[in-house]
Amino acid sequence: MLLRPYGHRALQCCNRVPLPAVESHSPLIPTLLPTSSPCPLAISHPLLPIHAALRSGGILDSSAVTRALKSSVDVFTGEQIHSFSISSGLKSFVAVSNSLISFYCKSGSFSSAVKLFDDMPDRDVISWNTILCGFASGHDALCFTQRMRRAGVPSDPVTVTTALSISGDLQDIDFVRQLHSIAFKSGYGYDEFVCNALITAYSRRACFSDAKFVFDEMPVTTLVSWNALISGLSQEGYFGLEAIKLFVRMVSVEGLIPDHISLASAITACAQESNFCLGRQIHGSATKIGLVTHISVSNVLMSMYYKYDDVDCATKVFFDMEDRNVISWTTMICIDSSSAVSLFNSMRMDGIQPNDVTFVVLANSVSPKNFIQEGEMIHGVCFKTRFSTEVTVSNTLITMYAKLSYMEGARKIFEEMENKEIVTWNSLVSGYAQNGLCDEALRMFSSAIMHCKPNHYTFASVISAITSAQTIYLTYGQRCHCSILKLGLNTNEHVAGTLIDMYAKRGSIDESLMAFGETVNRSLISWTAIISAYAKHGSFEIVMKLFEEMLSSYVRPDHITFLAILTACCCSGMVTVGQKIFYMMVIEYKLQPWPEHYGCIVDMLGKAGKLVEAEEFLEKIPNGPGISALQSLLGACRLHGDMEMGKRAAGALMEKEPLESGPYVLMSNIYADAGEWENAARVRKRMRNRGVKKEVAFSWVDVRMADLLHMHKFSSDDNTHPLSEQIYGVAESLGMEMKLMEEEALLAA
Repeated sequence: MLLRPYGHRALQCCNRVPLPAVESHSPLIPTLLPTSSPCPLAISHPLLPIHAALRSGGILDSSAVTRALKSSVDVFTGEQIHSFSISSGLKSFVAVSNSLISFYCKSGSFSSAVKLFDDMPDRDVISWNTILCGFASGHDALCFTQRMRRAGVPSDPVTVTTALSISGDLQDIDFVRQLHSIAFKSGYGYDEFVCNALITAYSRRACFSDAKFVFDEMPVTTLVSWNALISGLSQEGYFGLEAIKLFVRMVSVEGLIPDHISLASAITACAQESNFCLGRQIHGSATKIGLVTHISVSNVLMSMYYKYDDVDCATKVFFDMEDRNVISWTTMICIDSSSAVSLFNSMRMDGIQPNDVTFVVLANSVSPKNFIQEGEMIHGVCFKTRFSTEVTVSNTLITMYAKLSYMEGARKIFEEMENKEIVTWNSLVSGYAQNGLCDEALRMFSSAIMHCKPNHYTFASVISAITSAQTIYLTYGQRCHCSILKLGLNTNEHVAGTLIDMYAKRGSIDESLMAFGETVNRSLISWTAIISAYAKHGSFEIVMKLFEEMLSSYVRPDHITFLAILTACCCSGMVTVGQKIFYMMVIEYKLQPWPEHYGCIVDMLGKAGKLVEAEEFLEKIPNGPGISALQSLLGACRLHGDMEMGKRAAGALMEKEPLESGPYVLMSNIYADAGEWENAARVRKRMRNRGVKKEVAFSWVDVRMADLLHMHKFSSDDNTHPLSEQIYGVAESLGMEMKLMEEEALLAA
């Protein structure tokens, strides 16, 4: 287009635009170009070609404006070109308006792009597609696509692929199928780009049969098509085997060379399917191809090796990487939690900025012994970087402080949070419960249900608090159980496990069995909880029956399951069965015994009178006997009156725990039972000289007072209850009646 009528006004417009001073950059020119080369800065500004054309009176068409817009990098320049297009009349050209819309979308001024689009008298499909590309929300993109259809604008492959890519955050499968139908009706249903976008869209919504159908109907499948399907299958988490089969077919049958996307997806699938052998083979293939150091490949390799406890290989992959991103560093911090802080500092020195996941992993890596140096430092960095405002980070900080038994810090973070979700409340309730502050846990639970809808984690924490407190009325737990039933959470394995444990510890084994019967999918947690419940009640036959049912359900027992079974064997005096169970755990299930398992065997042998065998077993324990095993042996010595062995056991216990009263009291009782009062007194004196105090034993009684949360706790010769005189009177009266009944029984005999 000739700009004779508009030349003067257009030139005035361009003259107002500040151009870069070429002279100011002249010292840099020799270092960039040869002397004979023209200065690149003289033609770098987008407006210079337009400015030169207008000064020379040349012809300026719409293509010059579109080229200028494509090379514009700042909003100010784009607005100047926009002003020039209006004054010159070039804005009436659809191509110019489309370029302006594209510029505003890319520069973040989407509202200006929409206004320009709405003001256009004539639009083509490129106009609609360009504005469609600017939407950030899938719902808005969906609405705009529907508006485009209502306006009668014929869609093209760009329309469909753009709409599919932007709507990835929507789970509306009907929208995808509508676009699929439009593509077929419009004649580009087999277009490579459309098919790849459809495969990705179906995969994101877990519609893999539809994704596979599109893939199989494609006339030509490229590496991008294979990657779209394999990646979709591996990302869902339930179709890892299908992803592996496709990858093998792609490489071996189709002969395609995988890229970093193919390799990363296949390694992810191997980790999901526990196919560690194939994962290592793919690692070798990635090395041969030269993609093993690619960031995405290295990241999934680290995750795979860490999943299989191969920390050395995971660490080697990390240090072999040429470039690392935040995922690489965060994964490495998760792998090597002992060096979390030093790795975090190295990450920042490497110029990589942490994200919220980094801080979550970092906070979870803190150990109690390094609280001051690490915990508060992490909290401070979170605060300075403003990540403490992220809900997930704040929740993790609450958990961190709770783990470190610093509930004041956890409560302070909780109170400073503006947006509290149920996870936040759960973190605090669980923290109070884990630290034995059961009253606080129940108070927070009461507040939580007034602000949020509780979930299974909420009830699991509060039921655990009720169970641990022991003094809280069972009625309170039963009320929680009613709420659980109303919300339909009774089938959850975690909730069922805590309910079973609560009822068992309060003596209601029938209600434990009822809670177990409510579980739909009986996992290890449920089976272990009910076996432990019956083990606490000494029901050996039922424990063994449940254990057999568990094994027949193909549920693999763990350390806690075996500990419960050994406890049942110990209580019932089933020494032979208990030993078989112990060796089954070690040999068949390859589980390294805990100190508690050894203690059970020692207790079992000791109660059966096999003290020599018990002591011999004690000496064979790797790394020496633990406290529980020594306590069991000392208790057996008291039971059977073995003074010499008791001395050895008590001496070992006093050395390990010099301030615990148990060994002193038991050894004193052993001497007393043998009539050696001087030795008994000497042990008691030694106990006093060391400042060891015997813990007072308490009992609880349910007095059924509706306005109280706790049962009444009392000890021997306790006078704290306001009705203590009447209580002692009733106890004395009951004692006299028992004596009369005993005398009458003797006379009758």
